[in-house]
This record gives sequence, structure tokens and C-alpha cells, in this order.
Amino acid sequence: MSKNAVVTGAGSGVGQASAIMLAQQGWKVAILGRRAETLEETVQQAGEHSSNVSPFVCDVGNREQVAATAKSITGKLGDIEVLVNSAGNNFKERYLPDISDENYHQTIDANMNGAFYLAQEFLPGMRERKSGTVVNVSSDSAYEPNLKAGVAYIMSKMGITGLSRSINCEEGPNNIRSCVIYPGEIDTPLLEKRPVIPDDARRKFMLTSEDVAATIVHVINLPQRAVLETIVMRPTIRG
Repeated sequence: MSKNAVVTGAGSGVGQASAIMLAQQGWKVAILGRRAETLEETVQQAGEHSSNVSPFVCDVGNREQVAATAKSITGKLGDIEVLVNSAGNNFKERYLPDISDENYHQTIDANMNGAFYLAQEFLPGMRERKSGTVVNVSSDSAYEPNLKAGVAYIMSKMGITGLSRSINCEEGPNNIRSCVIYPGEIDTPLLEKRPVIPDDARRKFMLTSEDVAATIVHVINLPQRAVLETIVMRPTIRG
């Protein structure tokens, strides 16, 4: 088994924390994001393990960019064993009366379509080798819809549940497994896009990016014969 991984949304939050943890464990990690400067921050935060992290600027909602980036990744790293779909987007104007078509499509592209595009690029190699793990970071708002997330975000995060379950159904015989993780509130930069931004008193009770990343790495490190298909992860004290 190769120790090569791809992590999306790796310029901040859960994607960044996951990429750093994997790099610390000796994985070669291709990190994807839309902005070169935030990806470079992730490389720098990896510290002595920074040589294990390779940045690739890519809008995962753009299929052509994903295809070209996947080719570059395999050209540099070789076979990809793990894909972590952690990219996520949302907008302040997120509710049914006020969401625009543009914001709707951008959210669906970043959160759901991108995960599908990446899976389509890397599943053939996993299928050929009879080994691979796909982790899809959803949201507890997709497990139990709430009034914080908004319609497009909830729809998109429900969509990657279908992706994970389809991978397990179709690709299990090829020794490929998928886990969908439903985190509750996480203290990440995405909170700044909420209509009402939580204050510091509320944030201290939220999950951290590292909490979720540690769960992702645990899923990956399980023996290939075992799959955690679904994980619901919430703060002990909920807001």
C-alpha cells in the first residue's frame, strides 16, 4: 500500500489539520485549495514534515481543473491510497427566501460535485490495486437539518452521504471503503460566513479542526478489512 493521500479544502480548518496530521505520520499529502497563499500556510505549519506536503491550486467544483490536477498529483506522488474530501463553502445569504442561484450552485459545486469529481479521478487506481479509502466530511446538519446551515449547504452535504454509501456498495468487493463524518459545530473560518457570527464564549465549546482531523486519521489507520461507514461527532455542550 502506498502512503499517498489527497486532501481537499486544505488551506484551513479540517482539511488543513488533516493534511498536517497525515504528514506527521509519514504520508505524502497532496493538498488542494483555491488559494496558493493558504496552501503555503499549511505547508509551513507542517514544520519539519513540510517536505511531505505538496500544494496544488484547484477549484474542486471545476471538473476540468480537477482532472488536470489529478494527473499532476499522480505524476508527482504515484498511486493515491486515501482521498479526504473536506472542501466546503457557504454564504451569508443561505436561506430559501434569499439564496441566489449563483450562491446555490457555488455551494453545490464546492461541497458535493467536487467530492464526486475527485472520487471519479482516483477510484480507478484504487480499483486496480484493490485498496483505497475515501473520507467525506459532511455535517450534522445533513444528518439532522438545523436552522444554521441553509438549504444549499444541507443539500450538498446530504449528497456526499450518497457518494460514500455508493462507494461502499459498489466498491466494497474491490477492497475500497468510504466513511462519511457528520461533525457538529467546528471553530473554523467558515463561521465568519454565518448570518450571525458566534462569539468567543460560544466557540470555546465547539469542536476544533484537530478533533475532526484526529477522527479522520483514525478511520484511515484502521486495517483495510474494517470500515467505519458513518460517524456523528458533536460538541459535548451544544449551542
